[in-house]
Amino acid sequence: MADQNLTAEHILDDLAWRGLISQTTGDDELRAVIDAGPITLYCGFDPTAPSLHIGNLVQILTQRRFQDAGHYPLLLVGGATGLIGDPKMAGERTLNPVDVVHEWVERIRAQIEPFMSFEGDNAARMVNNYEWTKDLSAIELLRDIGQYYRLGTMIAKDTVARRLNSDEGISYTEFSYQLLQGMDFLELYRRYGCVLQTGGSDQWGNLTSGTELTRKAEGVTVHALATPLITKADGTKFGKTESGTVWLDPELTSPYAFYQFWLNQADADVVGYLKVFTFLSRAEIALLEEAVAAEPFKREAQRRLAWEVTCLVHGAAAAQGAADASEALFGRGELSNLDASTLAGCAKELGGGAVSPGTTVVDALVEAGVVESKSAARRAVLEGGAYVNNVKVSDADATLDTGAALAGGWFVLRRGKKTIGIVRAFE
Repeated sequence: MADQNLTAEHILDDLAWRGLISQTTGDDELRAVIDAGPITLYCGFDPTAPSLHIGNLVQILTQRRFQDAGHYPLLLVGGATGLIGDPKMAGERTLNPVDVVHEWVERIRAQIEPFMSFEGDNAARMVNNYEWTKDLSAIELLRDIGQYYRLGTMIAKDTVARRLNSDEGISYTEFSYQLLQGMDFLELYRRYGCVLQTGGSDQWGNLTSGTELTRKAEGVTVHALATPLITKADGTKFGKTESGTVWLDPELTSPYAFYQFWLNQADADVVGYLKVFTFLSRAEIALLEEAVAAEPFKREAQRRLAWEVTCLVHGAAAAQGAADASEALFGRGELSNLDASTLAGCAKELGGGAVSPGTTVVDALVEAGVVESKSAARRAVLEGGAYVNNVKVSDADATLDTGAALAGGWFVLRRGKKTIGIVRAFE
């Protein structure tokens, strides 16, 4: 997984080349601390949903890059901060039940752990801020932490200021979030000597909450490093599809859909994403960049991106299944090699329906969303452009043969080269 270049290259130089530094609390100062290291650093993940998404992947991989460079990462899953939630730009968060948040903590821990190494001289460590907040009284929070915060500074934070100027305003609960996040950095400094927190640039106010609290409470300088928010070349939001957020949980975003998301990235974006989301070396990425410029129609860089990230998140077997499905669905591979779970994932992405045995191919084409009407389906068959499991259908009255169904009872319907759908036949 690791980029071996890091043995000879400073971690900050590598992060800068990958476009992963938006701002720091001081470039020269941070470099000096790292040079005197190795250092302990952390990143926090709040369980405000049952799964992390690909935006969180930026932070996980950044922590892994630091570990590969010899540093000590702490991965914090916020069992306490997740009960409140970081203020959003618009509207209050829903306060989830305590038992639900604790369940999500374990789910997110399980998602993070495969990316890190918990063995060796610089083993990673998982931590939960619920441990040092569950017995904290309101008086202790106000006296021991609140004394270091100034209201003017808290109000000036971007999200808080915007919410205060909105019709809805902001609750005291969400307003107080920055105290809890700041306390995390202070506690991790005291327990483990942690001197750096990483996070997205939209979290800068929360990052500096921790650096300032630790400076005031302990009289020491600690640091923050923010990564830029990932966007597309046209400036639009990254990480969303027509069906919504791209999650790391395979039950929420199937490996097939996950693979397709990366495969469908634009030429203008793919090299930047290779730098951010993979551990490929500069030389490997340079070759892929050349391929994009010389033969963009081959989409070599997109295929490598999809393979690398799907392997990282779901493993090589799932990545191979997704890659095979991507080829086979469009007639370039063998559909019979796909297992039932891969086909079910394809159905989630393609919106597959259910049909009865004996359903006509014409009706199945309509049910699969491949055509808009029965007349259009009949026309596609008669013109030689309709396929069932990659086999051309020439009889407009033909029915689905359950004996020819794919694993799990699935049928792939296709019109022409690119319009596909999938249905499942139930007895």
